[in-house]
Amino acid sequence: MEARTQKQSAGSRHTAAIDDPSASQNVAEGLPAAQVWDSIYAALYAAYGPQHWWPAETRFEMIVGAYLTQATSWRSVERSLNNLRAAGLLSIAGIRRTPEEELRAWIRPSGFAQRKAASLHAFVRFLDRQYRGSLNQLRQQHPTIAREQLLSLPGVGPETADAILLYALDHPAIVVDEYLRRVSRRHGLSSGLSSGKLFDEKLRDMAARMLRQRRLHSTEREDAGEFHALIVEVGKRHCRATAQCAGCPLEKFLPSTRSGAEVYDKF
Repeated sequence: MEARTQKQSAGSRHTAAIDDPSASQNVAEGLPAAQVWDSIYAALYAAYGPQHWWPAETRFEMIVGAYLTQATSWRSVERSLNNLRAAGLLSIAGIRRTPEEELRAWIRPSGFAQRKAASLHAFVRFLDRQYRGSLNQLRQQHPTIAREQLLSLPGVGPETADAILLYALDHPAIVVDEYLRRVSRRHGLSSGLSSGKLFDEKLRDMAARMLRQRRLHSTEREDAGEFHALIVEVGKRHCRATAQCAGCPLEKFLPSTRSGAEVYDKF
């Protein structure tokens, strides 16, 4: 009982470091932000190893998963993907031939079925119209143009577009999600910003600069995928809505002053 109490107290102290940064010992104080992110990436890789993301058997399955994972858990997405796979519909041709009302039933476990079914049909129509139904042709498009086209589709925001660019089209896109925002804010790397389009753009630019210099893999695209997957992993384990800092491999990067964003150089 005493050991358990001591462990809980230690965990409380570590979690409290988010509210009282002076409770932690920062190992990167004064370094440029890009260098700190480089150290964060290396620390996550050392702690968790390669993640082999995205969890999908085909490029199109990855795209379907990117749509379905919006505002829901991955466990729910897997149920929807399993439904489509069992029905023989987890393909471009399968989605194309499935009436929207029927498609809603197959993907209902992942929620917002009406909107997501319509968005999946819109993507297939876009692929048919612009690229003759070929993901390989879309992969050959310049990433800037492909991103603009994806963002013009219903149900596609920057996070979904960049995930598709990265994992399905093999471009070194930076996926800015809520986990990356939390890590940035809580470790004093937000440059005085906390949310919004400008914040996301600065995070994207910073990570891109860092990955051009850091090579844990043979290509920048592999590193971009690894970086995103590792951020998701630490987010699920520790950087949740309520921080769980005890045992986190990034605990040593917590800012040591209340000024947070002033600890490091700006973006």
